[in-house]
Amino acid sequence: MSSILIVEDDLTFSRILKAWFAKRDFEVYTAANGSEVRKRIEENVPDIVICDLRLPGENGISILEWIKKQYPKIVVIMMTGYADIRSAVIAMKLGAYDYISKPFNPEELFLKINEAITPKVEKKSNVSEKKEEIPTTDFVRGTSEAYKILYDHIDLVAPTKMSVLICGDSGVGKEHIARMIHEKSERASCPFVAVDCGVISKELAASDFFGHVKGAFTGAIGNKMGYFVQADKGTLFLDEIGNLPVDIQVQLLRVLQEKKIKLVGSEKEIDVDVRIISATNEDIDFAVNNGYFRSDLYHRISEFILCVPALHDCKEDIPVYLTHFLNKSNQFLNKNVLGFTPEALDILTNYDWPGNIRELKNIINRLTLITTGELITADIIPDHFKSVKPLQTLNDSHEEKERIENAMRFAKNNIVKAAEILEMDTKILHNKIKLYKIFNE
Repeated sequence: MSSILIVEDDLTFSRILKAWFAKRDFEVYTAANGSEVRKRIEENVPDIVICDLRLPGENGISILEWIKKQYPKIVVIMMTGYADIRSAVIAMKLGAYDYISKPFNPEELFLKINEAITPKVEKKSNVSEKKEEIPTTDFVRGTSEAYKILYDHIDLVAPTKMSVLICGDSGVGKEHIARMIHEKSERASCPFVAVDCGVISKELAASDFFGHVKGAFTGAIGNKMGYFVQADKGTLFLDEIGNLPVDIQVQLLRVLQEKKIKLVGSEKEIDVDVRIISATNEDIDFAVNNGYFRSDLYHRISEFILCVPALHDCKEDIPVYLTHFLNKSNQFLNKNVLGFTPEALDILTNYDWPGNIRELKNIINRLTLITTGELITADIIPDHFKSVKPLQTLNDSHEEKERIENAMRFAKNNIVKAAEILEMDTKILHNKIKLYKIFNE
């Protein structure tokens, strides 16, 4: 039985969710603020935390960071109002599995939870079996010029042995691109192992990556097979690799150079044959130049670089994605919504999609669920989709300096994380820090 902790200060809504999940055989706990969250988790570590972004006192982002630092294996799904979509995207960069916008039907949340707790490691199988496990119809190909170039490059690099680095904003589908490369390679019949580097704890990283033998450390009650052994002869996908601490980067580099690993607690070396595909939504060049990411490891993982375009840069592809995810939502929700009215299509096409394809998929699930007619109409689309808002600018230099100082303090002087919070390019942030002479302790 999986366990869920619901973090919500609206007690009525919290009780509704608790009752709904309890009926589906989940063990459910609730908390209304940060102190209750810590107490609940320390008493009984849940599999999943569903956390509201806005809470009294300590906000959801702060709670998320504490959970990911202390209990990185916990799956965190953020609940947010539509006005907080950009904050939800930041939460995902900090380790949240996904977000869901209020108001929502619990079935929507149930879908995300099922996706989250489904193991990402694919068993060895022949090619035809693997295609049944990961159907290519779960994703649709863009037709814009940017996507055509991307797919051409995928076709070129997939049959080779080159390591690939996939760059792109959060939500653009980097893991799907990695799976496409794997499926088109000679390793397609072997495992594809996906690893979220953002949730790997420093203390257990060696065990997670390389495995351990029984008794290697306190709590090692049996042998463990690490990611490299699981992916042997196949592909190891390192998602958000920019989040790896530098000392873990050193260990990873050594394995990539020598193609051998040692299980923690063992002196025996094991040969491994793994293709590395990595992904990041950070400015990796800036991270290398400023010492956050080792240059030698960067060159090892980036023999070929793919850049996945953001959805707002490929407006002509949006109707294709809308139709695709409408079909998927109809299947999941057992509905028969035929399409969109011209006004609804115009609104959704002109929206800037800060959460990219993931956000598009989420809103189509919701609209399909609540529509009562044959077409999705403009009146059920949330208001924030209907007004194109310019990016926020800060004309007052004092206000901007204060905002940067707060972000740097919150990110513990990590420029990459502060840039994510500020939604600012890291190079621009670096220049502004020098301009304002910001030197946080």
